[in-house]
Amino acid sequence: MRHPKYILGAVAVSTLLPSVALAQNFGQLDQAQLSYSQAETRPDLIVELGLGAGATPAYEGASTYTGTILPLINLERLNIPGVIDIGGAGATDGLKIAPSISVVRERKSADFAPLAGLNNVDTTYALGGRIGYEIGLNEAVSVQPYVAARYAFGGAQGFVGEVGLDMTARLTPELTLVAGPVVNFASENYMDRYYGVSAAESAATGGRLAAFDPQGGIKSVGVKAAVKYEFVADTFLNLEGSYSRIVGGAENSPIVQSGSDSAFTAGVGISRRFSFNY
Repeated sequence: MRHPKYILGAVAVSTLLPSVALAQNFGQLDQAQLSYSQAETRPDLIVELGLGAGATPAYEGASTYTGTILPLINLERLNIPGVIDIGGAGATDGLKIAPSISVVRERKSADFAPLAGLNNVDTTYALGGRIGYEIGLNEAVSVQPYVAARYAFGGAQGFVGEVGLDMTARLTPELTLVAGPVVNFASENYMDRYYGVSAAESAATGGRLAAFDPQGGIKSVGVKAAVKYEFVADTFLNLEGSYSRIVGGAENSPIVQSGSDSAFTAGVGISRRFSFNY
């Protein structure tokens, strides 16, 4: 089993980077890391919605690139009286929770010469959440360790996610920069679908790709950066980029060996903040 991964580096700006990645780190839409100016009142629900587009490797381990489009979702505040109160109040310190979504579109082996002979992989969807804790160092700078986990279904099944550290600098009331390291992981079933080569598939390639059975665990490490600019009240321009390198057992996959173990992503998107009281 195997998998191309897209990671929308497209503006998963808050996490991002990764990533509607499409999976390599775009596959991933995790956006809780950016903090924005708070309204004077305290809405019970503040959510940011938008759409991004970007460039990401054509599949996990590819040396060629393709475009991708993904939704942007950031839960900035949620208050359920007597149950939970997250975000708001203008404070940077505290628990941060957000949805985490990634989509890896269909991989047709006939479209890529290095994959000829391998089975196709249908579109893979992954849904889950991200949780972090933001620590303010001063009025303008904060750090946030976080973990995100998603369950994948469709073309591949299993768990994917990342652990990282976001360092946020609020350069002006309208401009925010977030950057930091990230480690990506996946379960064995998921890794097998994207990096594995069965004996039958190896034979179908004429032995060009050797049979390979990867294990679950860490699959890549990297760094990411994102910029958010509020050019109109509650409306944001999001820019992001990332670099990651496939490591561990996945690095030895013949799919990676025939492509590249390094991946870059870049994305841009527009998002809008909505506030509700109930």
